[in-house]
Amino acid sequence: MNNPIVLAYSGGLDTSFCIPYLKEKYDTDIHAVIVDCVGLTRSDKESIRERALSLGATEFACFDGFPQLYDHILSYLIKGNVLRDRTYPLCVGSERYIQAEVILEYAKQQGTKRIAHGSTGAGNDQVRFDVALRAGIEDVEIITPIRDEGLTREDTTSYLKKKGFEIPRKKTDYSINDGIWGTSVGGTETLTSDQTLPFEAFPNLKPPHELKDEPEELVIDFAHGLPVAVNGHQMDASALLDALREFGRYHGIGMGMHLGDTILGIKGRIGFEAPVAKILYTAHRELEKLVLSQTQRQIKDNLADQYGAMLHEANFYDPVMRDIETFFNSTQARVTGEVSLYACRGSLFPLKASSPHSVMNSDIASYGEEAGGWDGNEARAYSKLYSIRTQIYKKNRS
Repeated sequence: MNNPIVLAYSGGLDTSFCIPYLKEKYDTDIHAVIVDCVGLTRSDKESIRERALSLGATEFACFDGFPQLYDHILSYLIKGNVLRDRTYPLCVGSERYIQAEVILEYAKQQGTKRIAHGSTGAGNDQVRFDVALRAGIEDVEIITPIRDEGLTREDTTSYLKKKGFEIPRKKTDYSINDGIWGTSVGGTETLTSDQTLPFEAFPNLKPPHELKDEPEELVIDFAHGLPVAVNGHQMDASALLDALREFGRYHGIGMGMHLGDTILGIKGRIGFEAPVAKILYTAHRELEKLVLSQTQRQIKDNLADQYGAMLHEANFYDPVMRDIETFFNSTQARVTGEVSLYACRGSLFPLKASSPHSVMNSDIASYGEEAGGWDGNEARAYSKLYSIRTQIYKKNRS
């Protein structure tokens, strides 16, 4: 068939529904394309492939999206300690830009401009996908059956059952998006602010009270702001993040809830597991405290807030994002060193940090009772001068 539809496929409920639905409605070939930003095993990929073909896909393709994701996005999240609302580590939303870009290239190779995705009409991903797709192909035809038909998870489950495909109950109860940077969890409990998402909804992390009391020390080495080794073992980025994910899941690190503003202007709420982000941010921030100036960190934190908001709100392609990334790169030139962390029962905190660029133990001045660089009289005079403006403000307000 000519002019096939390329589907951004994940193997989950919504995109599984899309294959038979699109094939039936448009009477054309469906190419299911997965862009792996998770780190799927060969067995996982084969299982997803078999499922896509059994659902009626004509072609199946799987691409490794991690190198682009790390180089273009995750590396800057690490350098900036970027969070959304200083809470949410942008678990899977950032992947959508890379997935869309890879799928665009595949569609061009197939000679089609018809691209489908399984986003709903209420979430943020629909906007991220659409913005990225329109940036790549000016007259792209974006097909979104779940959004366009206003379908619920119950609707898609019922449709697949009628077609002879069974869906595990948990896949209907909770929407789980898994990625190397984190996992998002949505359900009926996250549709309001006054309900509790049960621990059972989180697929990989146990609650703290079920974890073993086995404290463990973790050592991370950084070079120019990016992690390069764990416990003395140098690794490439993919292996390193995977090792941290395994460590974090074992110790229950990175579970949380986020309530904030969506792209559509309404409030949204989501549960998340983000062990890799939590571990790296904790270590990276401690090292930055050791080597950066106070003003560098303050300005960088403000820019990180802006960067996180724009990435979340589908503004990844705004030129100012490249400007902020340039600033991040500049600040990381001397962020090289080693940080040790303590982990136990969901708790994580830094133990110590060292760097050849440390500005703490300086010959000019050191912290503590034996402080050098000045004597007691000079310190007294400095404190007196420093207090003058406070005295003036207080006097004028009395």
